[in-house]
Amino acid sequence: MKRSKSSAGWLKEHFDDAYVQRSQQDGYRSRASYKLLEVDEKDRLLAPGMTVVDLGAAPGSWSQIAAERVGSSGTVIATDILEMDGLADVTFIKGDFTESDVFDAIMAEIGRRPVDLVLSDMAPNMSGQAAVDQPQAMYLVELALDMATQVLSPGGHFLVKVFQGEGFDQYLQEMRKHFTKVVTRKPKASRARSREVYLLGREFRTQACNDTP
Repeated sequence: MKRSKSSAGWLKEHFDDAYVQRSQQDGYRSRASYKLLEVDEKDRLLAPGMTVVDLGAAPGSWSQIAAERVGSSGTVIATDILEMDGLADVTFIKGDFTESDVFDAIMAEIGRRPVDLVLSDMAPNMSGQAAVDQPQAMYLVELALDMATQVLSPGGHFLVKVFQGEGFDQYLQEMRKHFTKVVTRKPKASRARSREVYLLGREFRTQACNDTP
């Protein structure tokens, strides 16, 4: 089947992308690895011995980085509705983390460990129609925040991909209720035209604060 001009253009851009080429050279699963690497370099999120939960983990780019940084003394628990090829020192749980059996499996794997960091690089399949894509994207990040508030230990952190648009400001305010500090990051590996940014919640508060900073 002949490719459309748009798909052929996307493929050329993809394979010409410096981060795609670099990920292949460095042995990372996708260019998304460099987004987490840059945030970690700036904000010092990952450290040996930490327990990390990675939501929407497939194909495993962030789990791969997390496992490298937390080392053998740490724990990385990854989950996705899609299959993910195995990674050393990463426990993968397939399924929807909002469903009770999957949530229970994640909690069983966490056990008595304090969860230091929840990651979410989730995004819906984009249709190109903002009226459809943005509500779906916001729904995913709301689910991720809800999960983070259920599993994070006091003082833990939350890094989530959010698309700017309708619902973004309200979501930012909601994050501020649960974390002492919330900052916005736009890694260089994020394409300039993309509406994606990353919100980093530092120091989780077990009791939500309703004061507006």
